[in-house]
Amino acid sequence: MNPPVRHATLKNVLAMRLHVTHSFLPKRPTVRTSAVMDHFGIDFEQDEFIVADDLELPISSGNVVLFSGESGSGKSSMLRAAVRQLSQESEQSIVDLDQLDLGQSTLIDALSGSVDEAMNLLSMCGLGEAHLMLRTPQELSDGQRSRFRLALAVSRKPHWIVADEFTATLDRTLAKIIAYNVRRLATRTGIGFLLATTHEDVADDLAPDVHVTCSLDGEVTVATPSDAASKKKVFHSSTNSGSPARPDASGHTSLGGITAATTSAWSNSSRCCGTKTAP
Repeated sequence: MNPPVRHATLKNVLAMRLHVTHSFLPKRPTVRTSAVMDHFGIDFEQDEFIVADDLELPISSGNVVLFSGESGSGKSSMLRAAVRQLSQESEQSIVDLDQLDLGQSTLIDALSGSVDEAMNLLSMCGLGEAHLMLRTPQELSDGQRSRFRLALAVSRKPHWIVADEFTATLDRTLAKIIAYNVRRLATRTGIGFLLATTHEDVADDLAPDVHVTCSLDGEVTVATPSDAASKKKVFHSSTNSGSPARPDASGHTSLGGITAATTSAWSNSSRCCGTKTAP
């Protein structure tokens, strides 16, 4: 049985520097939008909010990269900029989870590769029961459909899988389970993940190789597992919008999530490539 694709045995370091800005002024001013601008002291020359200015991202092929922060902090803009740079400056295939056509075939028929490989991949994504493999995507629950979307993306064997608002619509227990499985899939297949989320509770299970944290006050922090707190790279963005500070978001409650280990093709892949199999 052939093991799942690994795009590189050695990590391919990608030199990525991001300059990300956000325009917040209306394209066609109205009386009401002009009143808002007057209220906050904004004029048409103050259109640009700098999210990141020449920010270095130390990413490598096969990494899990997480962009997190509150809504409006710039995390999605940074995700899109990273995806754009990957697609323009490197010959690497990218699959966007949100743009996948799930089709109408049964799950086992929808995945490429052998039957054994498809069954193992579905099991890795929490869809290992026979009555699930024989269903179509339309017959799944929302949570099951999210897991199938992940399996389908991995079966395409891209270099990178991208997801904005990662696990945003799922209950938090299921979100943590999916995050745990994403980490395992990245380790065992060599596929990289670029993910953005407002939910910090998935970070522990996801164990990102690079974690970019964006805040509403314009601070961007880039952290890797080897970073000590004093070595985290911090970027302060700037804007002339004059907007008042927004209140802090409430905290999230973390719940434990765990999945069972699966077999054969995935374990063979990890042994073949010198990767430690997750328990």
